[in-house]
Amino acid sequence: MMPGMNPKQMKNMMKQMGMQMVEIKASEVVIKCADKEIIIINPQVSKVKAMGQETFQIVGDISERSFVPVEKFTQSDVHIVVDQTGVSEEKARTALEETDGDLAEAIMKVQE
Repeated sequence: MMPGMNPKQMKNMMKQMGMQMVEIKASEVVIKCADKEIIIINPQVSKVKAMGQETFQIVGDISERSFVPVEKFTQSDVHIVVDQTGVSEEKARTALEETDGDLAEAIMKVQE
């Protein structure tokens, strides 16, 4: 909202412009990036719908934490696929990546 403006007037102006704003009750907002997470505690979240698109406005206490991606499979899983199929480690790793770490599916994929 704009400082010094009556919220009711602001709502009427937005309505005239074809905009809708809804307050969303949230206790925490987490934005996940490739290398970190941005955490917003005690947020004030507003969803604004205008011209067919929805946007969110978030205000609150911000903190960040490093994000370490979790491997979907281990080196042991790679060795199991190699032992069961006789393919190279590279092919076994590729098959596990394509099957999100599913051992049985990776073995079947390599044997096709």
